[in-house]
Amino acid sequence: MDTPLPSGSDSDSEESLVTDRELQDAFSRGLLKPGLNVVLEGPKKAVNNVNGLKQCLAEFKRDLEWVERLDVTLGPVPEISGPQATPQNKDQKAVDPEDDFQREMSFYRQAQAAVLAVLPRLHQLKVPTKRPTDYFAEMAKSDQQMQKIRQKLQAKQAAMEKSEKAKQLRALRKYGKKVQTEVLQKRQREKTHMMNAIKKYQKGFSDKLDFLDGDQKPVARSSKGGAKGQQMKKGPNAKRRYKNQKFGFGGKKKGSKWNTRESYDDVSSFRAKTAHGKGLKRPGKKGSNKRPGKRTREKMKSRAR
Repeated sequence: MDTPLPSGSDSDSEESLVTDRELQDAFSRGLLKPGLNVVLEGPKKAVNNVNGLKQCLAEFKRDLEWVERLDVTLGPVPEISGPQATPQNKDQKAVDPEDDFQREMSFYRQAQAAVLAVLPRLHQLKVPTKRPTDYFAEMAKSDQQMQKIRQKLQAKQAAMEKSEKAKQLRALRKYGKKVQTEVLQKRQREKTHMMNAIKKYQKGFSDKLDFLDGDQKPVARSSKGGAKGQQMKKGPNAKRRYKNQKFGFGGKKKGSKWNTRESYDDVSSFRAKTAHGKGLKRPGKKGSNKRPGKRTREKMKSRAR
């Protein structure tokens, strides 16, 4: 036995039950087919209600002055340098809607024409067109957001500067390697030339030592050299001059331990026992204990057998 349903929200459930029963009856009679059932409505008819449109226009239309409306309808600014526009040229110069540059340029020129036409009119009406000096406008973004943007820009600039410095260092490193390679090649060429000249001199193919002078001019031979024809030399020889020129002169090295008059007269550090080998013998340094030769060792082994 069915219990009575309460009123209110349960009325929808009753309607749904009735609807389900009707659908079941229709399906049992074969009126419904499997698949999606869509109710087909007739084509919509276009109605040109002129009176209704005029009534709607009269409702929201307001007769305001132009200063309140600021509406202008103009075409783009004509090109000054170009020829006068003719109907054929207008058709040829039509803006291609698919070309982004032409479309944006047409918007810009149309806005420019509107500004040129409106500014004189606003000046006549004494309407200010420039922002006052004490004008204060609230920023669209907060100071915290602007600080984040500033930090990002500074980080980006620092990264760019770091990259530029790295590029400069790489370029300098390449240049330094190039210079170093050139110097090493030059030294190698000089060394090869020197070795070839020395070999020729040793083998007797050449009796000249001009290669030792390097870039210096050869010393002139004196006419009074005698039968041997020796070269008159003053100062260091040619080899010494060449090395001084190549490596530099570091000062006098030899003769630092030569005796002088004062050191010759000073005999305070002289010890007779030490000089004649009669001093105390140092421990651990006995007579020479030389190892016997190979043949002697073999004879010793054979005797031991």
